[in-house]
Amino acid sequence: MLNAPDKRLALQAYEQILELILGGRAAPGELVNERRLAETLNMSRTPVRDALLMLEGEGLLLRQGSRGLQVKQMRIEDYMDALQVRLLLEPAVARMAAGKLPAETIATLRAQIAEAEAEAVGQPADRALVRDIDEGLHGAISDAVDNQQLSSIIRTMRRQTQMFDLRSMPERLADTCREHLAILDAMEQGDGEAAALAMAAHLTRVRDSIISRLTRL
Repeated sequence: MLNAPDKRLALQAYEQILELILGGRAAPGELVNERRLAETLNMSRTPVRDALLMLEGEGLLLRQGSRGLQVKQMRIEDYMDALQVRLLLEPAVARMAAGKLPAETIATLRAQIAEAEAEAVGQPADRALVRDIDEGLHGAISDAVDNQQLSSIIRTMRRQTQMFDLRSMPERLADTCREHLAILDAMEQGDGEAAALAMAAHLTRVRDSIISRLTRL
């Protein structure tokens, strides 16, 4: 078991490698070189190895025998499977978490959404900003139910859908902001049913946008 300093380093490595994957700098199908990553991150190989194991556990990296770990190539079937799990779980979690988000968390999320809306005017959405907005709201809601198993499953499914979303539809930022505000309003009012419906509507629109985008290709 990792001690506190080792765990902190592993989490730092995890966040930086995750950024490489979700930002597209570690391309789908690319083999991950532990030594090179350690040099890039200016870390020893131990926290990098621990971080890679975490990412493998989340399904973002796949082990290819003696060749090592490879960035997962997300297929539309994988995306739809992960999103179906999210559609089953996240509306229920939003219902459970309604009224439980601290006021300071709600204020922070509203500020993030306002910043994103301003950024979205007249220019393409920044992919990191899209991810931050998504992570902020969905992460806060799943954490609010205080169920580590449930939060872990949802986080893993979010990671996998994020890999596809970021390649396919960064232009959804304005829609995402509006949908997130509807969820957040219901959460703040403690209206579990409205929160569940808003969450389901949001995830359904994400799914429909992906399908629409693919049919135009």
